[in-house]
Amino acid sequence: MKRAIRAAGTAAVTTTALVSAAVTTGTTPTSATAHSAAAASTDPAHAPGFGYTEIREGVPGSAARFTVTSPDVTDGGVFPADAFADAFGCSGDNREIRLSWNGAPKGTRSYAVTMFDKDAPTGAGFWHWLTWDIPATHSSLDGALPSGAIAGTHDAGGVGYLGPCPPSGDRAHHYQITVYALDVPSLRLPASTTPTATAFTMSGHIIGFARLTATARR
Repeated sequence: MKRAIRAAGTAAVTTTALVSAAVTTGTTPTSATAHSAAAASTDPAHAPGFGYTEIREGVPGSAARFTVTSPDVTDGGVFPADAFADAFGCSGDNREIRLSWNGAPKGTRSYAVTMFDKDAPTGAGFWHWLTWDIPATHSSLDGALPSGAIAGTHDAGGVGYLGPCPPSGDRAHHYQITVYALDVPSLRLPASTTPTATAFTMSGHIIGFARLTATARR
């Protein structure tokens, strides 16, 4: 509610400024500018503030698509309660989502798995899960990591999987669970590497990806 009031107030100030400028200069605000002001009052995606910044896709356009499935959640589905975090006001079991994938492109030498909340109220999303250096001979994650794989650090500072826990009363958050096929056997990064640095390093080695997106709300 506070965010909606803030957005509406911003639109009102913008519109008032446009009208004042028109009176002073004798000009008429353009329809595009007026549309922008109207959009800010009705569509939170166009309102200023945290959580609505467009985030650049980190997958190259040349990357091949393959398939990932889970017995725990479906693409377009809702996270089960036990997969929610056990922190930040949530009382889930923080049970890691199980994944299986197939059809990765030829030349795959390792995999990485991430879970990213693009709706987090940060302006830059929130990384919930990063695992890399998964051997190319593996095609699933189901609990224990295969030998050589690295459980990375998520945005809350912990290691491994952190389940969803969107702010209470917020809109539904979309969590992108992605399996990346990489052209190197190892990213040569320690587990303490920040999520942003990991994603940046990985971006230059992606030759394919598979993704499912699920929502969570409370």
